[in-house]
Amino acid sequence: MIWCVDDDNNIREIEVYTLTQTGFEARGFANGKALLEALETEIPDLIVLDIMMPETDGITALQAIRSNPKTKNIPIIMATAKGTEIDKIGGLNLGADDYLVKPFGVMEMVARIKAVLRRTCKTESSDDITVGNITLKEKEHNVISCGKKIELTHKEYDILSLFMKNVNIVFSRDKLLSDVWGINYAGETRTVDAHIKTLRQKLGSAGSQIKTVIGVGYRMEAEK
Repeated sequence: MIWCVDDDNNIREIEVYTLTQTGFEARGFANGKALLEALETEIPDLIVLDIMMPETDGITALQAIRSNPKTKNIPIIMATAKGTEIDKIGGLNLGADDYLVKPFGVMEMVARIKAVLRRTCKTESSDDITVGNITLKEKEHNVISCGKKIELTHKEYDILSLFMKNVNIVFSRDKLLSDVWGINYAGETRTVDAHIKTLRQKLGSAGSQIKTVIGVGYRMEAEK
């Protein structure tokens, strides 16, 4: 089920119609307030969320969704007519999975939705991944660091998972933006650096396993 949130009735109806015609179940909401109320009883597979809306805007709704343990892992694509750098970086830092800049084509929207769903689809594998003092429990979507369970945001988890599945492989910042956020935003490093910083802090002493490769990017090492 895909939820489309936009205060423009025409845009919202076109989005819902297109999604249903391409094989998705879809539902529309006119504002963030209605979205948050619906999330109390139902969890969608993905939300397409407009930023500029009355009552509860998209950024406020995004913050509320990411701060709620029941909804924090829902994939979210932000839709904005502004499209400026500060809008994109602000939304990505708050946990948006992708961006659509208005006006966008409906088939571009469908393609972005499919791409985000592929990236965020949980694996059915029951195997744990352990690297040094960190264990990633994929089935439970949990992380154990130095024997303690830690809480990660959706993006922090995705970064850690990528590192742990590619030990000693160096990832540039642009590569991390592409693989984790699904965007090509050459030259922008603040989002990646901020997420790596908080990830290291949450991992505690095991955070030192994430190494900075000066002038290149980051890699994970299996420290004993």
